Amino acid sequence: MNQRRVGVLLGGWGEEKDISVKTGEAIATALEKKGHAVTRILAGSGLDQAVRGAGIDVAFLALHGRMGEDGKVQGLLEVMGVPYTGSGVLASALAMNKGFAKKLFRQHNLATPAGYVASTAQLDQVEELHCDLGFPCVVKPSSGGSSVGLTVVHTLEQLRPAVALACRYGGEAMVERYVKGKEVTVAILGGEILGSCEIASPGATFDFTTKYEGGARYHLPPRLPPTRISNLETMALTAYRALGCRGAARIDFICPDVGNEVLLEVNTLPGMTPTSLLPKIAKQRGLSFEDLCEKLLALATTETVDVQPLPAVTERAVPSRHVG
Repeated sequence: MNQRRVGVLLGGWGEEKDISVKTGEAIATALEKKGHAVTRILAGSGLDQAVRGAGIDVAFLALHGRMGEDGKVQGLLEVMGVPYTGSGVLASALAMNKGFAKKLFRQHNLATPAGYVASTAQLDQVEELHCDLGFPCVVKPSSGGSSVGLTVVHTLEQLRPAVALACRYGGEAMVERYVKGKEVTVAILGGEILGSCEIASPGATFDFTTKYEGGARYHLPPRLPPTRISNLETMALTAYRALGCRGAARIDFICPDVGNEVLLEVNTLPGMTPTSLLPKIAKQRGLSFEDLCEKLLALATTETVDVQPLPAVTERAVPSRHVG
C-alpha cells in the first residue's frame, strides 16, 4: 500500500469548504506519517483535470456537504477508474438526501422523526404543509451537513424564515418534529460497529459552533443502559446496510428519556478534524488517528462491475408439432 500515490481531495464547492480543508490536511499529514506519497488536491472547477494531472492511484475523500458527499465526485472517480474512500455513488446520494433516506429507513422499520420536505417554490405553502406537525420543530437543509442552516423553530411566525434559510443550501428544507433527548452517534468502519458516543451540547442542538469551536462534552460510551446501546448499534448497522454504505459512516440518533430512540441521519463522509466524532470513537477503541486513516485507505475501491460474456448457447433439436 505504501507504494500507491494517494490524492487527498479537500475543499470543495459548498458552505463546508473550510471544514473540509481542515479534515483533508489532518488526513494528509497522518498518511505522510505512515509513509504514503500524498498529493493534496483542492476540489473545485476542473477537478477531473487536477486528478488526472496528479497521477494518483487512489483518492482519499476529505469532502463534506454538497458536491463532495452526495455522489457527484464519486461518480467522476468511477468514470475515471480511480478507487476512492467512503460510500459509492448511490449510497452517497441517498444518505445526503434526507427525504429519500427517511423513506428507506421507514421501509426497514427504523424509527425516524415525522416531517416533510419543502422546496424554495413552496415557501408560500409552508404553513399548509406543516399542518399538525406542531412545535418545536427542526428545520435544516434537505441535502447538507455540519448543522449549517439548521434552526429550532418554536412558533409559526418563525417557520417560513427558517425554511427560507435552509433552502439557501440546495433548494430544499427538511422540517422534522423536535425530539428531546440525548444525542448519540454510532460509528461504523468496514461494515462493523466501531463504537458509540453521546454528545452533551449546551444548546438545544449540536450546532455548527458547538461542533467546531468547542463547548460540547462527550461520553464514551453513552450514558445509557448496555441493552439500549446495543439496540442503537443494531439500528445503525441496519441503516448503513439499507443505504448500501461502505467504508466509514456515522449514524446520528436522539434517545428520549421516555420512548424509543429515533434515527436522524447517516453521514457517509464523517468529519476527520481533531474535534470530530469518528476519531474520538476510534481512539476509545485504541485506534490512533493515523491507523484510522490507514484503515480507511485500505477500504478504498470502485463499484465498477465488468460486463460478463453471455454463456455459450448450444443448439438442440426442437420437436415438431403436428396439428391434428
